Amino acid sequence: MRAAVLSYAAIAAASLCAQLGPAIAQDYPTRPITLIVPYPAGGGVDAMGRLVGQKLSAALGQQVVIENRGGAGGMIGTRDAAKSAPDGYTIVMLLTGISLSPNAGYDVEKDFAPIGTVASTPEILESHPSFPARSLSEVIGLAKAAPGRYSIGTPPAPTLNYFAALLFNMLAGVDITLVAYKGTGPLTADLLGNHVPLGVNTIPASVSQVQAGQLRALAVTSATRSPALPDVPTSAESGLPGFEVVQYYGLAAPADTPRPIVERLNKELQVILKSDAMKQRLLAEGSEPATGTPEDYGANIHREEGKWATLVKKLGLKLE
Repeated sequence: MRAAVLSYAAIAAASLCAQLGPAIAQDYPTRPITLIVPYPAGGGVDAMGRLVGQKLSAALGQQVVIENRGGAGGMIGTRDAAKSAPDGYTIVMLLTGISLSPNAGYDVEKDFAPIGTVASTPEILESHPSFPARSLSEVIGLAKAAPGRYSIGTPPAPTLNYFAALLFNMLAGVDITLVAYKGTGPLTADLLGNHVPLGVNTIPASVSQVQAGQLRALAVTSATRSPALPDVPTSAESGLPGFEVVQYYGLAAPADTPRPIVERLNKELQVILKSDAMKQRLLAEGSEPATGTPEDYGANIHREEGKWATLVKKLGLKLE
């Protein structure tokens, strides 16, 4: 009898949620939404977050407030988001690889409800114009001739930039010292100042400097050339096949956020990403818009986290 009562209660609760779902989505949001960008201001993630936040503000009729909570390679802000109330008023910009540290304090696949993929962008290997190598193959030649002499800047682990630099060392058979920065903004600043000769950066973080000749892009880490930098060869074209690294940006909410709210946010995001103005803006900055359902983004997270976890294990890395 008790089991039957519990069963009836569960059915009643599910029925109530189904009835309230449309109402929740219709009323939401009634106050400003916080979008946590877990990286410092001025970098590529920050630029992407502010662009999406601005468009969502207009679509939802409520301000989307950007909060930069950088530190620990994106883990601090992401951890804060995971612990936030699952009410749709705190969302976060997620990036590939942010769940690989054993001390992250969250599981990106269990502690978040995916909203949708925003965009993808390859990494670029770039240098200060004074650096003697003018191509990827020349960088490899210099590094092999002088192991340990050169350094390459990258945001810290567990960012995808960091893993890209490790993958480059492994595939090229070179020993280039990694120098970790707090984010792509500080990295770009030091590349411009010639304080670090090489860098693995996202295209949006430094595309304007490359186009202005202030930085030199040596290769893009995608299967095809970037529309924003059509003259820059891919890694495969430069003689290093397999060096393919694509960064995915996406939005997520804390786990247990009501499904109607997740669907509302996804719906608005899809409209934004399909607009010609948004497509042109993202392509000009070196990113490609990515549309899809929350389930599509969840599958992307699972695939990419698994891919980079395999590299970490293969290299025997001890992430903090």
